[in-house]
Amino acid sequence: MKLLKYFSCIALGCFFALPASAQIVLPQIRSGIGDTAAKIIENSETAFCYQVAPKSPTYAGYTLNNMAITGFCGIIDNNLRQMLLNQLVSEEKNIDFLTTENCTIQPRVLLRFVRGVDNVDILLSSPCYSISIFYGGSVRTYNMKPAAQLLTTVTDAFKKTQTKFVSPAVLNQLLPIGVVQSAEQRSKLLPVAQPKKSWSSDNSQSRPQNNWNTLNFSK
Repeated sequence: MKLLKYFSCIALGCFFALPASAQIVLPQIRSGIGDTAAKIIENSETAFCYQVAPKSPTYAGYTLNNMAITGFCGIIDNNLRQMLLNQLVSEEKNIDFLTTENCTIQPRVLLRFVRGVDNVDILLSSPCYSISIFYGGSVRTYNMKPAAQLLTTVTDAFKKTQTKFVSPAVLNQLLPIGVVQSAEQRSKLLPVAQPKKSWSSDNSQSRPQNNWNTLNFSK
């Protein structure tokens, strides 16, 4: 997906790409979502974009994190993925960790960052400018009013790429079997580090959180 032409350096910032293993998630966010979720974001292998909206009581279509899916806005290429992460979770000036805003979250775009068969979702709200990070049944919301222009630019640009969402299960695409099925798939393989046999616990839930809003998707 070629979206870079929609984003200027003024809106998203220009930076050098970070190594895949770099810790780009701000410490304040990492302590809230947990180290496991932060590492999935930092080392994501692909990312998907979905258009979402509040789910009405009568809505019977597809949902994601209890929100209505209104469209699919593409597979995000590596350059754009790094650019978005740099601005959403790495730039401290874009996030107000201290101020509580009196507004209702307005779901616009959900970005799903995938590593293996695990994923972390980042919801963009505009207006009521914020990001909400979903992982493992938990959600943390952060005030991004300082980056209001950024969120407006990103959500408007993704709107231009929106297509109708079709269930991957219907298309027989929901098969996370982790086995090479074709020569094309084999060509995509890169050397990856083997997981360490360690079961350290993630104690992020016991840490104090600096969240600014409770999730409320109703209009």
